[in-house]
Amino acid sequence: MSHPHPELSAPHELPKGGLRITPLGGLGEVGRNMTVFEYDGRLLIVDCGVLFPEDHHPGVDLILPDFASIRGRLDDVEALVLTHGHEDHIGATPYLLRERGDIPLVGSELTLALLGSKLREHRLRETVHHVVQAGDTISFGPFDLEFVAVNHSIPDALAVAIRTGAGLVLHTGDFKMDQLPLDGRITDLNAFARLGDEGVDLFMTDSTNAEVPGFTTTEKSIGPVLDSVFHNARDQRIIVACFASHIHRVQQVLDAAVAHGRKVAYVGRSMVRNMAIARDLGYLNVPKGVIVDAKELADLAPHKQVLISTGSQGEPLSALSRIAQRNHNFVHIEEGDTVVLASSLIPGNENAVYRVINGLSRWGANVVHKGNALVHVSGHASAGELLYCYNIVKPKNVLPIHGEIRHMRANAALARATGVESVVVAEDGVVVDLVDGKAEIAGKVECGYVFVDGTSVGDITESSLKDRRILGEEGFISVIVVVDSQSGHVVSGPEIHARGFVENEHTFNGIRQPIIDALDKAMSDGVNDTHQLQQTVRRVIGRWVSNKHKRRPMIVPVVIEA
Repeated sequence: MSHPHPELSAPHELPKGGLRITPLGGLGEVGRNMTVFEYDGRLLIVDCGVLFPEDHHPGVDLILPDFASIRGRLDDVEALVLTHGHEDHIGATPYLLRERGDIPLVGSELTLALLGSKLREHRLRETVHHVVQAGDTISFGPFDLEFVAVNHSIPDALAVAIRTGAGLVLHTGDFKMDQLPLDGRITDLNAFARLGDEGVDLFMTDSTNAEVPGFTTTEKSIGPVLDSVFHNARDQRIIVACFASHIHRVQQVLDAAVAHGRKVAYVGRSMVRNMAIARDLGYLNVPKGVIVDAKELADLAPHKQVLISTGSQGEPLSALSRIAQRNHNFVHIEEGDTVVLASSLIPGNENAVYRVINGLSRWGANVVHKGNALVHVSGHASAGELLYCYNIVKPKNVLPIHGEIRHMRANAALARATGVESVVVAEDGVVVDLVDGKAEIAGKVECGYVFVDGTSVGDITESSLKDRRILGEEGFISVIVVVDSQSGHVVSGPEIHARGFVENEHTFNGIRQPIIDALDKAMSDGVNDTHQLQQTVRRVIGRWVSNKHKRRPMIVPVVIEA
C-alpha cells in the first residue's frame, strides 16, 4: 500500500512527558480499527479489528492491521482495550495474541464474550481479561482509563477516556446519540460534558457519518417498517440478512415474528453463535418456542417461516450469497419469498451486494433493502450529533478517526466550525504527538495491509494480488520450448497453452515461428542462459498478444535445455 504522506520520515524520539498516538488501521478506511498510545515507554492499544476484502483482493479472507511497528515492543503493551464487539474492532485480536498471548484484554461483558468465542475458534487460551462497564475506572501502568456509555448498532459499546501525564484523551469508539435506543442505554452526554469541563486535550471522534447532515434516525423507527414488511408478506417466507453482531436488529425481527405468529431460524455459523451468547447474557430477549432449527423450519408453511441470515454485505461464502446462487444446503429461494437486507452498504461492497440482490430477484424474490425501505439505520453519529459533542466537550485538539479520508475531512471541518483551532487529519501509520497540550504530526511508521489467505498470514503481497487480478481479468498463457544449447536451435515446441484467454487451438499458429526465430537469433548471439531465453519468449508473445488481442495475460515461459 502506498503511503499517503511520502514527505514524512520516521518519527523522532518522543519528548519526555509527551503522548504518542499511532493509528495502525481505521484512518482512511472503514475497518481494521487499531490505535497505539505510547507514554513513558509503555504502550496501550485501543481496538484491534479486521477489514473485509473487496473485489480487487482476490482470494483474500481478511485484512489485518500491520503490527510491524510494535512487533519488537509487545512486552511494553500494558493492555488492549476493545470499545465494542464488531469485527472491525475485535476481529484481528487472535492474530495479535498469537504474537504475545498474555496481553490483558479490557472491554464490556458482551464484547469480551464475543471475543472469547473467537479465541476458542482460533484455539487460543483465554488471556487475562477485565470486564468493565460504563463509569468504571481502571489503571494499566501510566494509563488511567475511564469508560463512558455510548450507543451504537451493537449493545454494550463504550467510549474510553485515557489520562496520562500528557493530558486527557477521549476516544469515542463507534457511537451515535440515539435518544430512543432499543435497550434504553443512551450515550452519556453528561459524562462527555463533565470530561469537557475537566479539559479534554485530544478528542478522537468517529467520522463515518460526518458527511451526513442532521441526526441519525432512531433504531425504534425500524420496528413499524418491519411490521409492514411482515404484513405484506403474509403468505410468504421471509429471510432477513444482517450482521451477525447486530443484536438490536435481530431483536426487532424476533418481535415482528412473534407478533405475526412465525417461527425463526438462524442461518450462518456466526449468527447462531453470537445470538446464543447475546441470549445467555440477557442482551437478546427470545420468547420461548420461537427459535427452531433451520432444517425444522422447512417443515412449516411458508407464512410461518422467518430465516435470519448472515451475508448482508454480499460476502461470497456467506449464507445469503449461497442462497442467491441456489447452492445452499437446505435453504432454496422460491418465487414470492421476501428477502430483507437490514444493513447499510460498507464502502467497497456495493457491487457484491447488488450481485446478491440481482441473484435473489432472478429467482422471483421480493428484495427489500435500505434503498427502497427504512429497514436499517446507521450506528454512527451524523454531523448534527458531532457538532453537539464538540460544543459540550470543548476539546483543545481533535483527531478524526474511523472513516475514509473524505469522512475524516468532513469531521475536521465540523470541529473547526465549532471553534477548535487544532485539528489534525492523519491516516494509517501517521504518528501524532500530544506534547505540552498541542497535537502535531511527528512522522510516520510503515503500515501496509496484512492479508489473511486461508492459513497464511502476511505471505500474500500486493504483487501476488496483482498477479491474481491479471489471472482473473486477462487470463494465462504458458509457453514450453526445448532448445539444444550445443547447436543453438529449438528442437521441440513451442507448445502453447492458455486459460481464461482465447483457447482455440489455432489461435497461436501465427506466433510459433516468430518465437523459434527469436530464440535461434538469441542463441546465435551467444545467449545461453535459460532465464534470458525465457524473457525473450515472454517479450515476443507479450508484444504479439498486446497488438493482436489488446490483452495483457500472465505469461509463463519455460525453456528446457536438451
